[in-house]
Amino acid sequence: MTTLNLVGAGHVGRVLGRLFAAGGAFTVQDVLTRSAASSEAALAFIGAGHACAAVEQMRPAGAWMLAVGDDAIGPACAALVASQGERLAGATVFHCSGAKASGELAAARAAGAFVASVHPVRSFADPAAVAESFSGTWCGIEGDREALAVLEPGFEAIGARLVRIDPAAKTVYHAAAVFASNYLVTVLDAALRAYEAAGVPPQVARELARPLASEALDNVFRLGPEGALSGPVARGDFATVARQQEAVARWDLETGRFYEAMVAPTAALARRKRKDA
Repeated sequence: MTTLNLVGAGHVGRVLGRLFAAGGAFTVQDVLTRSAASSEAALAFIGAGHACAAVEQMRPAGAWMLAVGDDAIGPACAALVASQGERLAGATVFHCSGAKASGELAAARAAGAFVASVHPVRSFADPAAVAESFSGTWCGIEGDREALAVLEPGFEAIGARLVRIDPAAKTVYHAAAVFASNYLVTVLDAALRAYEAAGVPPQVARELARPLASEALDNVFRLGPEGALSGPVARGDFATVARQQEAVARWDLETGRFYEAMVAPTAALARRKRKDA
């Protein structure tokens, strides 16, 4: 099995390290974290590996996972290259960021390594729960052909479902998750606050919004966005849209601007709906 060193062992690093070790995808070798205490916790969770206090103490490995924050990927890669030098030649170096592409590891590539990024599309807030239910998780993957030849079977061995993505569009890829998760919460927050502005108690507002939101989501994934779209924009009732936008802006200017910003993309979706009808 390919040996694997972990630089960073927060939630993502710990979960993947544990799965790799348990599933035999890689042999977890050396683990570097920010402190001795976090190293002990990481090794206990992973169930394998040797703690190192500095990257210079880490032994050569066939694969290196940089499970660090987005802004730390470049510095961590530079430190790895400075400490390992020519010993990186032929090794695979990858990170797990959804926002940055494998090009962040250019220093390792220049040192002779093959580089990639693998982004598991899920929340790692509860590492133990994720480790138990990881099988079936989609992962966006891109990078050098040689690196993918090592990583794809390794991730498939722990149950990952892999989709290759365009590294040039990595930021847009990550924005997709923001739209599907973070901004969806923002839209629902606007709906709940608007109900409350109309005198609806908060708990009742949630019950009013719940079936609308749940049915809309179900329809999107069952029928596609065009088939799921309904409401005044879909009907072409822009007089109602204008009245709503004005009323919302009077109530809360920022939310009014948010409403207005949603009209054009919703109208474009409505045009696709009519075209497909």
